[in-house]
Amino acid sequence: MNCRSEVLEVSVEGRQVDEAMLALLHTILLHRSTGKFHYKKEGTYSIGTVGTQDVDCDFIDFTLVRVSSDELDRVIRKAVAEFKDALGNSGSDGMGQISLEFYQKKKSRWPFSDECIPWEVWSIKVNVVNLANEQERQICREKVGEKLGEKVINIVEVINRHEYLPKMPTQSEVDNVFDTSLKDVQPYLYKITYQITDSLGTSR
Repeated sequence: MNCRSEVLEVSVEGRQVDEAMLALLHTILLHRSTGKFHYKKEGTYSIGTVGTQDVDCDFIDFTLVRVSSDELDRVIRKAVAEFKDALGNSGSDGMGQISLEFYQKKKSRWPFSDECIPWEVWSIKVNVVNLANEQERQICREKVGEKLGEKVINIVEVINRHEYLPKMPTQSEVDNVFDTSLKDVQPYLYKITYQITDSLGTSR
C-alpha cells in the first residue's frame, strides 16, 4: 500500500506556533474522525454524530473549527505544547516539523507484535520569525490568518479526493482502524511526532 504524503509550510511568530498547529491538526482530524460506532449485530451498525466547535485564536485573525471532543483536544494540545517547548529550547533557528500519521494495524501471529501500516502522513513545516515591533505583529497576525485559511481549503481539497481509506471494519476489527479510546468521537488511528531542525540541518 502506498502511503500518501502531504506537506504544509507555515511561517509564524513564536506566540502563534501553538494556535497555527492546532488549527491545521484539528482541521485534518475533523475530516478523519467519525462518530462512535454502535454495533447491533456483526455487520450492522450505526454511527453517532460528530459535533463541531468554533475556537477563536488569540494571536491570529482566525477561527478554527474542531471536533467538539475535549478528550481529543487535550491529546492534540499536549503534543503541540511539547513541540513548541522543544522548538523554544532547541537553540535552533526556530525551524521544525510536526507530523500527523494515520495508520491501520495488521494483526500478526504470536509472538510478533501487530504491524502498523501508515496510509496518510501530513507534515507541517514551521519557521518561527522574529518581529521587531507591534506594527509588524499586527501585519503578521492578519497574514498568518489568511495563510491558514488557504491551508484549510487545501486540506479539504486533498481529503475530498477519492483515494485510499481503510475499509469500514467489522466489530472485531474496529480497533485495527479507529482509535476507540475516546468516549465521544472515533478518529482513524493516528500518531503525532515532531522533529526540530537546527541551522546545520540535523534533527534532534
